[in-house]
Amino acid sequence: MSRRVQLVEFARDGDWSVVAGAGLFVALAAGGYYYNITFVQLGLVDLGTTVVGLDGDTVSTWMAGFALLTVAVAVATGWTMDRRGWSRSVLTKLRLVTLTVAAQLLLVVVAPLVRSPAGFGALVVWCSLSLGVAVPATFALAVDLVPVPDRGAVGAAATAGAFGIGAVYPLEWDVVAFSRVMAVAIVPALVVLGTLAVRENALVARWDRQRERFGVGRFRRTEDVTTRTLTFWVLVLLLFGAFFVDSLGFLRIVETPSLVGGSWQSPDVGVRVAIAASHVAGAIAAAVLYRNFGRTWLFCWVFGTFAVTHLLYTFAVRFDTGGSVLAMPLFYALAVSLYTTFNFALWADLSTPADVGLHTAVGVGVAGWTATFLSTALALSFEARGVTLLAHLELVNALAVVLTLVVGTLLYVRWALAGRERDRRREVRQ
Repeated sequence: MSRRVQLVEFARDGDWSVVAGAGLFVALAAGGYYYNITFVQLGLVDLGTTVVGLDGDTVSTWMAGFALLTVAVAVATGWTMDRRGWSRSVLTKLRLVTLTVAAQLLLVVVAPLVRSPAGFGALVVWCSLSLGVAVPATFALAVDLVPVPDRGAVGAAATAGAFGIGAVYPLEWDVVAFSRVMAVAIVPALVVLGTLAVRENALVARWDRQRERFGVGRFRRTEDVTTRTLTFWVLVLLLFGAFFVDSLGFLRIVETPSLVGGSWQSPDVGVRVAIAASHVAGAIAAAVLYRNFGRTWLFCWVFGTFAVTHLLYTFAVRFDTGGSVLAMPLFYALAVSLYTTFNFALWADLSTPADVGLHTAVGVGVAGWTATFLSTALALSFEARGVTLLAHLELVNALAVVLTLVVGTLLYVRWALAGRERDRRREVRQ
């Protein structure tokens, strides 16, 4: 595999349709992820607890239901896309994305007006349905728009965009601020998507033809990885662990003024810019790792970094050092960018155009959204039941350490099996 970024070569050759397609994917992935980590994960919780006045247990139940409904809709959509051939049509996927973005625009406009528990429940269901359709429709575009060798770099660009902006803006973390930002961002995006999706055009037709070059993912070229294989589900479980550990720890940290006040919500813009820079650095590192290492090694980096991160937070709470140590959020940003970049790149690289809808729905839906919002619900439940900050962070750190050991064991088993196979072949030759 070439070590060069192919998009640079396409740009030098004047093949701007490829560059434009990859840019569109980055914009959709970054925008969608920013929407998820701000409006959905933080904004809906703020709406339920602060604005509507629901207790933590009720909001956590709604968020758990949100997670399960989202993955059910995503899997049904992904299966339908593959079955009906929509996964092999750029125009159809763009139309699905356009419809979901329009639904999300209405959602962010209406959200600040909600004041009743029934309205909050309806909003959660609305958000879940639109997100469930958006997940496979958006991620399945990678097989059409992103050159296979560049998927790590493109995933890094999307990660850097989502978290780099999210770490700096908005300053207020409430549903009104998040809704305002998302509405301003969605309107021009909807115009561009609507223009592309309204009818067949030359640019979309060229993107459709790119699938012949970009369609078969990196890992599908060497092994048959499908939803019927153990390898696929091991990867789903590992990424589920990464998302779960992240959200379970982060939701408690941001609810602790002493920890969040000196980091993500610091009045010092330099601190927030430093966190954004750490996200960008982590994304770049992830792109390099993704291109040069196998899948299991990637997860070693992810869980190892999370273990160090939560160990720092645990020490800070146990020994009352305060939340002013910048190394803690910087490590956290690094760990989050690592696994998010892998998540953007991995599922298309495990797919072909015939099965990318279901693969991305299961991968992103189960490993991503389900883990994120189940852990969000659990974090809210822990806080409502009086679980101490230290006990909460120690649990998260223990999970990260266990997952690191599990991945290390997998590496050892693979090494041992490979060694036995080499010995067997040597004996056969003799």
